[in-house]
Amino acid sequence: MTTHTTTGSFTFAHWEETTVEQAGDGPKLAHATVTNTFSGAIEAADTSCEYAITYVTAKTGVCCGYELLTGTLDGRTGSFVVEQHGTFGEDGTVRCSFEVVPGSGTGELAGLTGSGSFVAVPGEQTVPYTFGYDL
Repeated sequence: MTTHTTTGSFTFAHWEETTVEQAGDGPKLAHATVTNTFSGAIEAADTSCEYAITYVTAKTGVCCGYELLTGTLDGRTGSFVVEQHGTFGEDGTVRCSFEVVPGSGTGELAGLTGSGSFVAVPGEQTVPYTFGYDL
């Protein structure tokens, strides 16, 4: 297999977050349903993403989630799921890594493996990503 390294960007099309539970003024658990639109190597509109979020403070914490991307990857049509793990700090910057869920590729993306990352800076509408994959 040949590893392909690609780049692109995505934008948040929709973010809906709800508090699940909070320990007084301490840690808080939240859930977010997110829709993104990807461009570049990955072309996918209206993705479905679900995050579980732990706020350690009002501005810092961790998150994990799954996102279903349906569209194209370097011109190949299909879908796949990525598992994401991120952290966010006082300045609101989110640093996230993601990995393709094994066996989740469909269509021309069957057998897809790979991982990537992104850094989302507050106030920036477009978030660049890098993605390395084998197919």
